[in-house]
Amino acid sequence: MNPRSWFKDLTPYFIYLLFISTLGPALFGYHIAELNAPQDVITCTKKSISTAASLNLPQCIPMNPTEIGLVSSIFTLGGLIGALGAGPFSASYGRLKTMLGATPLFIVGAVFEALAINIPFMVVGRFISGLGAGVAVVAVPIYISEIAPPHEKGFFGAFTQVMINFGIFITQLLGYFLSKGQYWRIILGVGGAIGVLQAIGLAVGGAESPKWMADQGMPSMAKRVLRRMRGHAADIEEEVQGWGVESGKDLDEEEQTLLTNEDHMSTHSSSDSSSLAGSSSSNKGVKAIKRQTLGVFAILRHPDTSPAVIAVVGVMVAQQLCGINSIVMYGVSLLSDLLAANSALLNVAVAAVNTLVTIAFAPLLDKIGRKTCLLLSITGMGINSLLLAIGIGKHIPVLSAVAVLLFVASFGLGLGPVPFILSSELVSPEAVGATQSWALAANWIATFVVAQFFPMVNAKLGEGRVYYLFFAMAVLFGGFVAWWVPETKGKSDIDEIWGRKGRVRDD
Repeated sequence: MNPRSWFKDLTPYFIYLLFISTLGPALFGYHIAELNAPQDVITCTKKSISTAASLNLPQCIPMNPTEIGLVSSIFTLGGLIGALGAGPFSASYGRLKTMLGATPLFIVGAVFEALAINIPFMVVGRFISGLGAGVAVVAVPIYISEIAPPHEKGFFGAFTQVMINFGIFITQLLGYFLSKGQYWRIILGVGGAIGVLQAIGLAVGGAESPKWMADQGMPSMAKRVLRRMRGHAADIEEEVQGWGVESGKDLDEEEQTLLTNEDHMSTHSSSDSSSLAGSSSSNKGVKAIKRQTLGVFAILRHPDTSPAVIAVVGVMVAQQLCGINSIVMYGVSLLSDLLAANSALLNVAVAAVNTLVTIAFAPLLDKIGRKTCLLLSITGMGINSLLLAIGIGKHIPVLSAVAVLLFVASFGLGLGPVPFILSSELVSPEAVGATQSWALAANWIATFVVAQFFPMVNAKLGEGRVYYLFFAMAVLFGGFVAWWVPETKGKSDIDEIWGRKGRVRDD
């Protein structure tokens, strides 16, 4: 693929939508890693002089290992609940409203965390933040898949994981400098500020997914929004036909008038709402059909969608059980004895590498395919799990540090970005929301398992030996991907991806 092709379809408005929507996944990454670096200071394990006594808040909150595990893992419970509700909500009310609905949760959760005076306050804050994260990581990948140029869906779909990694990097960087006194409260509060930024950005300049609007029987409005995303000179006819609506080549007169006054157009404005009825009645050559969405239980029973649910859920579980969050959530404490003060700095480097590698490898998703990237990624993580087990067990700092970086780089190649893309590619539009809910619910459960039990298993087995388990997981899930998950690169529709068994009927 020519790199120039990634940019030919870009407009400033599309870039804006890509950035403002992916702040939700960034906050998911931010919150999942925010306790890593400052954990010892927050829990009073390390003593330091208070630098914010005027806040009249305790300098730290004493916690034992069980309580630390609760505070860390409660975030995943909130995420699970948010993920289960987000799919049906986004299918019924739209991707934009769903993303907007997550922003108050991010703001309120961060306020509770930053001002926590005891463990219950911290637990409530982390739970509310988890709710927002669960909603965001369901809605945003679907949204990006639907607004991205058709031939670069893999490249732009990877930005969900890019921004998750960026959120992790920001919190690790802040943790490196602010893990002292009461500055840890700033780390936890910054997430709320990012939530405010996203709320304003979505409310002022956000746009609903054109594909979703077309599926809801609003093709004229969908075409107007798509034209704004792609630019006036872009040929959008092929993309419009891909929605499953029958369309003439030209927009009607009302659409042309609205385009010439683009600065007055907003997807939330009353002008769009009032013009919808007129454009629907005057639209020439457009067949408006509202698709019937499938519920979270219907897709399990339907023989055409159940294979996709198994595939996406399996890949989402693999993303966590191959061990990435053992580094993201516990890397500082895991490597502290081996690398001393450098463990926190290594985690900053890990977050930076994860972000850069995901960006660098994103074009490969469209070039060599999703499945190939998954298999290469799982293989790399498995090999480096072995090296990490040896490095930590034998107390070899250099080997451990290199293995950690390569482990994370392998994750960024495929197992990081691909799972968020597959839901929108393996099923038809009416089943995407429900499939994504099951996928993210499984992901959150697996995240909870790692968050809650990794410290205990690591302590029980001895230093580093838990990574032998992650190697076994890599072998298991590598076999699953090779056997069950189909390739979606270059496939035009669900029939081509799955053959006869994969089509979701329109009736």
